[in-house]
Amino acid sequence: MRTALRLSAGLICTALLALCAATSNLQPGKAELKSAGSLAFGPDGVLFVGDTAGASIWALDPQDNKPSKAASSIEIKGVNEKIAALLGTAPDQILINDTAVNPASKNVYLSVSRGRGPDAIPVILRIDAAGKISPVALENIAHSSVKFSDAPAPAANGRQVETITSIAYVDGNVIVAGLSNEEFSSTLRSIPFPFTTAEKGSGIQIYHGSHGRFETAAPVRTFIPYEINNQKEILAAYTCTPLVKIPVSDLKPGAQVKGTTIAELGNRNRPIDMIVYEKGGKHFILMANSSRGVMKIKGDNLESYKPITAQTEVTGVPYETIDALKDVQHLKKVNDTTALILQGAGASMDLRTIALP
Repeated sequence: MRTALRLSAGLICTALLALCAATSNLQPGKAELKSAGSLAFGPDGVLFVGDTAGASIWALDPQDNKPSKAASSIEIKGVNEKIAALLGTAPDQILINDTAVNPASKNVYLSVSRGRGPDAIPVILRIDAAGKISPVALENIAHSSVKFSDAPAPAANGRQVETITSIAYVDGNVIVAGLSNEEFSSTLRSIPFPFTTAEKGSGIQIYHGSHGRFETAAPVRTFIPYEINNQKEILAAYTCTPLVKIPVSDLKPGAQVKGTTIAELGNRNRPIDMIVYEKGGKHFILMANSSRGVMKIKGDNLESYKPITAQTEVTGVPYETIDALKDVQHLKKVNDTTALILQGAGASMDLRTIALP
């Protein structure tokens, strides 16, 4: 028993040292983001922000790591209109690019563009348990950043290149999905945190069953870390909508990695967000989509599905559509029973929590 206690104490000390190392690497000053897109939380309340325009990942310390006793519920009607008023502009001049829930405080964070096009101003907002919306001051915040060495060239038509489409913190690394300038332009980058440099990402090849061919140019749209048959995987979703597993251990700098397609979930569709949860002793993946609603996908025994290697329609891992959830633009997990959604298809959008189906 004493040996076990000593081991436990040692593990706790190691974890605390890792947290201290994570935040001590951040230096106060102005965080000069060129854009604010994908969001994810890491250790000790560090917020990671994908800056596609700057081909960078930023780590910000919003000083928000105290556990909250507040109820995990939120209901803000017309949240985009309230944000526009706060930022002194019209609702059609803002874009809510992503949402994230701080796992400790349960405060909600949003990445927002004030304005449209290349001159849009990046903004990070925080929403507390009372529904108060406030900007995270970027003029003097502890931060660090890392710039990609293999970012794609800017588009000739002025449109933003999808250098970053989704991010997550996984076992000491920030995993970044997007595009690069390599032969396999579809890329997953595994960047150690605290940041030093960002080496080349791993080029990803998948078989797209709906298209009936192997592809290397389409980026992962959204992904989750997922353990399948005792192996850590990236479970990734692409436009039109292949569901692919990719071993985390294969993500080496400059590697060309072949993913395994285990489902085709429908064409003419762009997946937006995925979360994983457990209910009734079973695992499920909830996926929000641009045109195919919110899918509840079975998450158990994913290793048992045969790889898709020939043209096909919808097949593989089964799912059901949650008809009660429509026009979901973003989806994030709050806790074991609750999710946060940004919802709306018209001029007004709502931010609210829901029970996991």
